[in-house]
Amino acid sequence: MTQTKPANKSSTPSLKQSTGHPAGKPGRKTRRRRSRELALQGLYQWRVAGGTVEAIEAQLRETNEFPRTDEEYLSVLLRGVLANVSELEKEIQPHLDRPLKELSPVEVAILLLSTHELASHLEMPYRAVINEAVELAKTYGGTDGHKYVNGVLDKLAAKLRTVEINAKM
Repeated sequence: MTQTKPANKSSTPSLKQSTGHPAGKPGRKTRRRRSRELALQGLYQWRVAGGTVEAIEAQLRETNEFPRTDEEYLSVLLRGVLANVSELEKEIQPHLDRPLKELSPVEVAILLLSTHELASHLEMPYRAVINEAVELAKTYGGTDGHKYVNGVLDKLAAKLRTVEINAKM
């Protein structure tokens, strides 16, 4: 049975964040990293509780972190992923050792977000996309989730960024 409730901050699932800084990045986070973190929270919320992109984005705008993000990039990421979920899942699935639905919602959200960046944001170096995903997985994911995310994204990058990878050789 579907229950309709007004969206508010208290009903938003939250990701637990470690108290330390991401590995190798003590101090301040970049606006882009904060954008990815909020996009991850929005995708996690969508994966666990559903909702429209507009409602999720409105909730993210109410967070304390929002003013310190690259607001445009956050919106582009969130909307880009949610508009292309089926295509992104089709890109990811062949590189997994189990069905996507068996992964944790955090890992799925990170993989969707990063696959979108690899496929649609060619201005972002593939190594930077993978590094950001690994840092998100270390901060928000399970114990060894970052290793799994790294392995999947390495395979995806080889497919989606062949020209870029070959140019570096």
